Amino acid sequence: MIRRTISEWGRLAYGDGPNEIPQQAAQRLAAAARMSSLGGSDGSRIVTLGLREMKVGGIVGVLAAEGCVLEILPKIDGLADTSVRQQLVHMLNIASDLPVGINQTAKFETQSESLLEILIRIFAKRVLDAVRRGMPRTYLDEENDLPALRGKLDVKRQFTVLAATPQRLACRYSSLSPDIALNQIVKAAVTHLAPMAETQTTKQLLAELTFVYAEITPVRPKLLRWDLVRLDRTNDVWRGILSLAQLLLDGLFQMTTAGRQTGFGLLFEMNLLFEAYVANTLKRSAAQQGHKIRVQGGRIHCLRDLASDKPRFQTKPDVIICREGRNELIVDTKWKKLTAPEDANNLAVSQADIYQMMAYAHLYKASRVLLLYPHHEGLGGDERAFSHHRINGGDATVTIASIDISRRPSFADRLQDILFRQTHTEGAVATHSACVSP
Repeated sequence: MIRRTISEWGRLAYGDGPNEIPQQAAQRLAAAARMSSLGGSDGSRIVTLGLREMKVGGIVGVLAAEGCVLEILPKIDGLADTSVRQQLVHMLNIASDLPVGINQTAKFETQSESLLEILIRIFAKRVLDAVRRGMPRTYLDEENDLPALRGKLDVKRQFTVLAATPQRLACRYSSLSPDIALNQIVKAAVTHLAPMAETQTTKQLLAELTFVYAEITPVRPKLLRWDLVRLDRTNDVWRGILSLAQLLLDGLFQMTTAGRQTGFGLLFEMNLLFEAYVANTLKRSAAQQGHKIRVQGGRIHCLRDLASDKPRFQTKPDVIICREGRNELIVDTKWKKLTAPEDANNLAVSQADIYQMMAYAHLYKASRVLLLYPHHEGLGGDERAFSHHRINGGDATVTIASIDISRRPSFADRLQDILFRQTHTEGAVATHSACVSP
């Protein structure tokens, strides 16, 4: 098995060396990228093939094809690959409400295991812990021909189909069974993840689960009945496990380009992941300060057609922060690299991004709007609000800031410090609108 690890926007030359990749393996990975919904029409958002090298884009995660696995990690300054994996899993935990705790991911920090291996191991351990407390069961209606009456007699079947065999009784009854949709989903995840496990420890965990779920009906991933899953206080421990199972099963697909080959893609767009990580962190912490958080809300249109009066160009700010029924701050996250202040007058901030924030300030009558970027060593010093600007023709202010995601402890407190303390400027007064709903 060929395994390679690369950072987003990185390159791998063709070859057989440890920092290279065989061209045929690269071609199989490119074919897998074309099958992913994140790859675009030609897969180039994930993988692009050149004459001498393979390049990857801003999508991170794991891409697998026959005989090869490519792990794409985000660029996070100050962290080695093992710590980047841990941080990525932590961000997924916060962004997607997955059942992955800091203590669990810390166990992998000193190991050279891939992101996929980490998630499979966490999934297997969570399932085993839950199963040891008892496998979920529910009463299912059954029909069977038995030597003794159980439940109710099916009179019609008894006197037609079984008329010549009176020693058998057509019974209808309910029995407490584990063969339910929830367990079928877990079994499908265990079955399809087992061949992908790399370490002996993970293989043993999955082998134990294969034995535990031996009596559960096997169902192909595309035919799983997610709609039949019923979660309540008696089995709520399985809610997070199902979220992780869905994440892992969604990465399964069949390649059809060169025969029937299996492939796997567990991929994430870093811009969206960073946005969700910040937004969910704020949702968990800002409420304590009396703020109300709207994520991807607002949806006010920029224009209205004069002829038809139909609205055009809908806006969806990443985060709208309200207080006392008014829009206080709008935050837009950007997974881009700022330039050090001494190297560029505008920190390499896109003019289009500034236009976007001006539109938000106007449409939502917010007194403050903020562009938030990941901090990196090239910016010098610590994370901070770099600059404040007043929008011409009004009192609203635009702030450009960065935050260091490599420093996981106190992330929520540091985020609030940048948003609610460092971004206040004297004399910034604006008319507010009512707090918008998503």
